[in-house]
Amino acid sequence: MIQLLAFYLFAVVVIASGAMTILSRNPVHSVLWLILAFFNAAGLMVLAGAEFIAMLLVIVYVGAVAVLFLFVVMMLNIDFAELRAGIMHYAAVGVLLAIALIAEIIVAVKAWSAGGLQLARRAAPIDAAVPNIEAVGHLLYTRYLFVFEGAGLVLLVAMIGAIVLTYRKRSDLRPQNVSRQINRRSKDATRNMNPPVGQGVEL
Repeated sequence: MIQLLAFYLFAVVVIASGAMTILSRNPVHSVLWLILAFFNAAGLMVLAGAEFIAMLLVIVYVGAVAVLFLFVVMMLNIDFAELRAGIMHYAAVGVLLAIALIAEIIVAVKAWSAGGLQLARRAAPIDAAVPNIEAVGHLLYTRYLFVFEGAGLVLLVAMIGAIVLTYRKRSDLRPQNVSRQINRRSKDATRNMNPPVGQGVEL
């Protein structure tokens, strides 16, 4: 009984948090609602027996992604009113994409239900004595190794692209000359001073 109540509690909060993430006018509030949705989704994963996925949601998504979103939104001072100015020009395209996505979900559910397979066959055959982390790690680094490495390359390219897009050259700063620093001799970097008593060092 307590598991059923916990499931409905987590599920309702996840749906409400997701809706508030989309409907909130303040982007900072949207990120905070997103963090709440991640926490409750982790609770659902714990109820399903997937503790590893729950910890990933909390550590990776809440601890890194959502907090990064929050700091980026707060530090960049983006004018979201200007970004929303031309949103109605793409409303028709957004509606068409939403309809196509809903149709794909419905077709996928119908195909999954019409397969004629038993529920026990749909589940992955995992030994009950094997922990979740060991089972996920075995599949991740054997069957899905190339997919995992490809995802890492995609994230690497995205990180490099973000650095390139946000890099700005400033004329008021002196750039670092690495080769000059490496080739500098130690006697040119320091000076031994012996100032008299009561007199400071002249730079």
